[in-house]
Amino acid sequence: MPLPFIDDFHAIVTQRRPLIDTRAPVEFAKGSFPGAVNLPLMSDAEREKVGTTYKRKGHDAAVALGHELVGGAVKSERVEAWVDFVTKHPEAYLFCWRGGQRSQIAQEWLHEAGITIPRLQGGYKAFRAYLMAESLRLAKTKEILILGGRTGSGKTLLLPQLPESIDLEGLANHRGSSFGRYATPQPPQIGFESALSYAQIQHDAAGHRRLILEDESRNVGHCYLPDEVFATFQQGQVVLLEASLEERIEITYDEYILAAQADYAHAHAEGKTPYDWVEVMRHNFARIRKRLGDENYRHLAERFEAAWTHQQRTGDPGEHRMWIRELLERYYDPMYDYQIERKQDRIAFRGDAKSVLEYLKEEA
Repeated sequence: MPLPFIDDFHAIVTQRRPLIDTRAPVEFAKGSFPGAVNLPLMSDAEREKVGTTYKRKGHDAAVALGHELVGGAVKSERVEAWVDFVTKHPEAYLFCWRGGQRSQIAQEWLHEAGITIPRLQGGYKAFRAYLMAESLRLAKTKEILILGGRTGSGKTLLLPQLPESIDLEGLANHRGSSFGRYATPQPPQIGFESALSYAQIQHDAAGHRRLILEDESRNVGHCYLPDEVFATFQQGQVVLLEASLEERIEITYDEYILAAQADYAHAHAEGKTPYDWVEVMRHNFARIRKRLGDENYRHLAERFEAAWTHQQRTGDPGEHRMWIRELLERYYDPMYDYQIERKQDRIAFRGDAKSVLEYLKEEA
């Protein structure tokens, strides 16, 4: 009796199925799917040896070498890892690049160990093609609302209160600005695209007729939205969240100073990043030097260093509000004003957080 395949990709997403990615670590690192864990059939070195043999001696020789390399104690170790995962996650599926030999071998070895688990029809390649197509289809079939507003207006704080929203910055693990890098790394591009598609499919399955997104550029840190998806999102109506300069300074201070310093301190202490907050901030200022202009850059860099020195000496980070004010006024606000001028014909509503929330809930 043949071992089972699964090709209901929609159910995999909506049921949040755990997945065993049997590809090599180097392949997994380029991107996989939400809920996927890398338990490879072959290590990177083993895969490279098999690939070289395939090129030089053909398919049969490569298969023979593969069984030689992944045999005995190595095989037992790999099977044990798969069994342990499936025991904890009996609803899991497995896959390889095209749903071929690697996942078939893993499936057979698991079956020999007393566990029958389906593998993805067409593997990673087919599932990814499905996700990319669904992402674009859903972008085009949903009513899109874009939540805009000047830097620090609190868009990211408002978004979680809207069930119809998808948090692009959360998926990209980045705040979406020049100073938006978190202490932990962003996902690879393929991982970001997969996560976005998962979010869209789950959003659709929840029955939402419209999709609310924060106003982002195509790039969110080093992750970027696929061209057609981004172009479609950009056609949506805009709801502007307005806040006073003083409110925006406080929101920016809370997020980019207090929360960010705690984030980097925690990650640095656990060895998850080689950088500390002040190093990253200096790098961020240097990255926007050209846009700021030399005079503005030197002035703001000096204000930043003075605030940091004061914090180191007194323990009070409050001086950072001074350069935040100037950065908003000199850098972010002019960029925002230029961008919003181009969207005037798409603005559906504008107001403070309470008004925007009421408007969106009424429209829903």
